[in-house]
Amino acid sequence: MTDISPAVLPAPPYYAVVFTSLRTPGDDGYAETARAMFELVRDQPGYLGVDSARGADGFGITVAYFRDEDSIAQWRANAEHTAARKLGRERWYEAYAIHVARVERAYRFDR
Repeated sequence: MTDISPAVLPAPPYYAVVFTSLRTPGDDGYAETARAMFELVRDQPGYLGVDSARGADGFGITVAYFRDEDSIAQWRANAEHTAARKLGRERWYEAYAIHVARVERAYRFDR
């Protein structure tokens, strides 16, 4: 979460879970939970990396990359992640959308 560069990923195919969201005002425990989720997902089998950004207006985009659909399903079933999603709906998000896509091609540039 602290890296300021695109995630380094293996050659495709792999999956991208795109989470776009609009935050509610205030923190109300969000930052601590977000940090805990980033730490937890790193140990999730099949997790490959993440790219995330949030604007001052509260709109954010997080793209988590996974090896396969089973890895995504296992992450979704994780009890701590389930509890965080519940809190997100109750406290932290005005709206969100999730899109899951298979990445067939990927390109990268690094100076």
